[in-house]
Amino acid sequence: MSTAGPAAKTFRLDGAYAAINRLYQERGWTDGLPIVPPTDEAVRECLRWTDRDSREVVAVLPPRQGEATVERIAINAVMAGARPEYLPVIITAVEALADPDFNLDSIQATTHPVAPLMIVNGPIARELEINAGYNAFGQGFRANMTIGRAVRLLLMNVGGGLPGTGDRATQGSPAKMAYCIAENEAENPWEPLHVEHGFPPDVSTVTTIGCEGPHNIQDHYSYTGIGILKIIAGAMGQAGSNNLLAAGHPLLSLGPEHAATIARDGYSKRQVKEFVFEHARFPLAKLGEEYQRHHVESRKMPAAPDTMLPIVKSPEDLSVIVVGGAGKHSCWQPTFGNQTKPTRRAITRKDGTPLRAIADLRH
Repeated sequence: MSTAGPAAKTFRLDGAYAAINRLYQERGWTDGLPIVPPTDEAVRECLRWTDRDSREVVAVLPPRQGEATVERIAINAVMAGARPEYLPVIITAVEALADPDFNLDSIQATTHPVAPLMIVNGPIARELEINAGYNAFGQGFRANMTIGRAVRLLLMNVGGGLPGTGDRATQGSPAKMAYCIAENEAENPWEPLHVEHGFPPDVSTVTTIGCEGPHNIQDHYSYTGIGILKIIAGAMGQAGSNNLLAAGHPLLSLGPEHAATIARDGYSKRQVKEFVFEHARFPLAKLGEEYQRHHVESRKMPAAPDTMLPIVKSPEDLSVIVVGGAGKHSCWQPTFGNQTKPTRRAITRKDGTPLRAIADLRH
């Protein structure tokens, strides 16, 4: 049985839009951008798009251990500029972030520039027009930007992940503003991410990965799958990532053109993962002496000149998706290392049955 949290407190503020935003900024309730005032009417409209009780505690968010009730999620969704029908996706993302495997407590507080990436799969991603094509990781699409921003506001306002206190990121990352995409299932030559992990194709899901912003991998010259894979492995086997330090679960985000060429030459997704596991490595001998000592003493790597350090412990630890538009670019996202694992949840009704269409919830 789910627990009930407190009802949100309300206050009356007579003033213009600028005065409201000034107050929110002064109290640390925003991410630095102007917010949409969460009026009673706007929050009620948002709550019409879920069948869950407004006071249900969806998750407890660290480091403040704040209770993310359905109502509080709706409030922050309104503030982010999200359309009311985005609410079920945001609720599901919060549930996935609260999974112990994700390790939100450490991700909120670390000096590493990690941010929760949300990948939406299934028919709801298309229904809500979450961008999976050109510039998917960038600007221009309300669903991507406001779903991602709503989650970030929740991590700040409910979780207490405030810069310099709860959030100790040394430099941070633009990914900490809004980080939400859909997978380009239409141009994916393999099974999409959610199907790979056992969900039916017509079930919509949210996958969360604690990772850095995208690191571009360009290859305009290779016209074979093996040629592209060699470039990808070379880009991913780099010094300085947490995955080289401590393995973990990095993400390879293939552009559709690269994915099509790799698949055309007979590579399955599993074989892509195996190739990256074998070849995305960095020479131990090229690291500083202190770093070498860590790998030899803590990770039990051979202290030999030809030792090559992997970024994952096994092929299964690598996630592969297809996203983006035309162009010979892919990217990869290093993660927080072995301190976090990808988590995923189906977008469901209150009773746990999969939600086939967002509009079915409106009441």
